[in-house]
Amino acid sequence: MKVFCHIPREDWFCDRYGGEYVHHSSHAISHTNLDCDLVWLLAPWCWNQIPASVLANKKVVCTIHHEVPWKFDENRQNQFMLRDAYVDAYHVPCLQTKQFIEKLTKKPVHQLAYWCNDELWKRYDKLESKKHFSLPLDSVIISSFQRDTEGSDLSTPKLEKGPDVFCDIVERFSRKNKVHVLLSGWRRQYVMQRLKNAGILFSYFELPAMDDLIRLYSATDVYVVGSRVEGGPQSILECSVMKIPIVSTDVGMATEILPKECIIDPNTYNLKIPDDESITIASDRVHKLTIASHVKKYDELFETVARN
Repeated sequence: MKVFCHIPREDWFCDRYGGEYVHHSSHAISHTNLDCDLVWLLAPWCWNQIPASVLANKKVVCTIHHEVPWKFDENRQNQFMLRDAYVDAYHVPCLQTKQFIEKLTKKPVHQLAYWCNDELWKRYDKLESKKHFSLPLDSVIISSFQRDTEGSDLSTPKLEKGPDVFCDIVERFSRKNKVHVLLSGWRRQYVMQRLKNAGILFSYFELPAMDDLIRLYSATDVYVVGSRVEGGPQSILECSVMKIPIVSTDVGMATEILPKECIIDPNTYNLKIPDDESITIASDRVHKLTIASHVKKYDELFETVARN
């Protein structure tokens, strides 16, 4: 069986994820969408880069990472239905996305978690990492590495990513603790302005190289996910496999990986740094999703779709 994994080449998660699949899959990999048995639309927003005549004659699996309910307007729904005509089955990483997509299609929707590349995410020494970035050693380093401001004006918060929630959590925690915030990723303008207004110090590394990103994780005392809608997010897997303390709102795969002590109470937004037991639980859970074993489940999913 030959699989064509459509990689969007946008310098984003899907590029790395598609490359990891190509490297680890037991299936033959096609490098042209004409010479394959199954097309994997890993980046569904780019589906029309493949000719409709090709999609109509192949088995097609489409991954939906997440959908934002309040942004799913008539135009977005029409685009979904147009693509749906060519899709044989959907893949989603979490229950939240599965429940949303099942309302839109009669095609099967398969929930299968993201894998975690434990070969990549290897932790550095925390103290040395803090010194590497000249971070204050007497402060709690709270980290967030994502894009969370809308691109239209670089000031409006991308509400699905919860930058307002993140800032509320940090501001509350800073009332009783000395805090330094560590940021990376595109479009962090909203968060930086909020932190400036609150008098909270921060360091920002917009697009660090992979090795520096790993060092940024390693320098972290607690990573905070404040999102309202997610597929993963990847930070939960990456922190957990590296044994970096992380807390999250109840989104995406959070409750599959993190113990309940690491799920943020939406009524209080109180931040409690996870203890060693919670970190170990998350690490043990994510190690069931490591790349060598979990890619096989994607291969099995594609085989199932191809047979039906």
